[in-house]
Amino acid sequence: MAAVQKVDDLVTWLLEPDQPAVRAAALQRLLGRPPQDPEVVQARAAAMRTDPIAAILAAQQPDGWWTKPGPGYSPKYRGTVWQVIFLDQLGADPADERVRRACAYLLDHTATSAGGFGISGAARQKAPPPSSIAHCLNGNLLRAFLGFGLGEDGRVRAAAEWAASTILGDGRARFHATGTSGPLFSCGANDKQPCAWGAVKELRGLARIPPEHRSASVERAIEQAVAFLLSRDPAVADYPMGWGNTTPSRSWFRLGFPSGYVTDVLQVLEVLTELGHGGDERLDHARSWLLDQRDASGRWTNRYAYTGKTEVDIEPQGRASKWVTLRALSVLAGEWG
Repeated sequence: MAAVQKVDDLVTWLLEPDQPAVRAAALQRLLGRPPQDPEVVQARAAAMRTDPIAAILAAQQPDGWWTKPGPGYSPKYRGTVWQVIFLDQLGADPADERVRRACAYLLDHTATSAGGFGISGAARQKAPPPSSIAHCLNGNLLRAFLGFGLGEDGRVRAAAEWAASTILGDGRARFHATGTSGPLFSCGANDKQPCAWGAVKELRGLARIPPEHRSASVERAIEQAVAFLLSRDPAVADYPMGWGNTTPSRSWFRLGFPSGYVTDVLQVLEVLTELGHGGDERLDHARSWLLDQRDASGRWTNRYAYTGKTEVDIEPQGRASKWVTLRALSVLAGEWG
């Protein structure tokens, strides 16, 4: 009973009204409330009037961009790309006119002729070339656009099919050394070796496509991506490393929120759980590792908060985090104690 009470205390903490975006997410993820539930609706409305969502939207320019016009990958993490990604992670209202304007602007300026979303920090209102596509950005934007209800947009569908084609290496995609350089998440940024960070981001995007709307190639790509992530112990994170590196990045082990292109152990657990693989015994070590990251009160700390790098600080660095605790509880149902 003590363990159950401890979890109840954590949920009560997450449901406090001081962070309505967290409250709205916890109502849905932990209590199973539907989006139309009155308490969820009330919390989401309050979140739109409250920082960080309110401050992010207040900094938006009338045409829909932040900081400078164009594809908006830079500056990190104040460009347009990151605001849309973070707004989705914060649960911003897809019906809000400012959110819709931001998505429309990015779709116009990041969708490449190859189908995927390209990386560019240039201050010109022109789509990037296909050579700039990488799985990390494509997956992040694909997930955000799907979360904002844009799954029927042809450019979003094209990005999903680009992802599937490159993962499968079926010959439909042309590979570029400056971006995605080959099948199964090979990437120029990782010395042309498979990049697990890119794999997690791309899989998170594909996972958000409703199963009934997934093409056969997307289904096969998801299967291959799951197999790749399960081929290593996420708690060790010894996925392929380029440029002579033999030690995984410390960022794997710094749980945080929000999430940019960097991936942590918990995000591997999140996407595999979302796809129904959370109980796989190959994840046992990662789940145990996650439980060991709790502080004395049973909460998780934000160790990668992007403090001072975003339009508004979302959470303080190095302190107990409602967002990270929510992330952890969402994948540990029945295992805390």
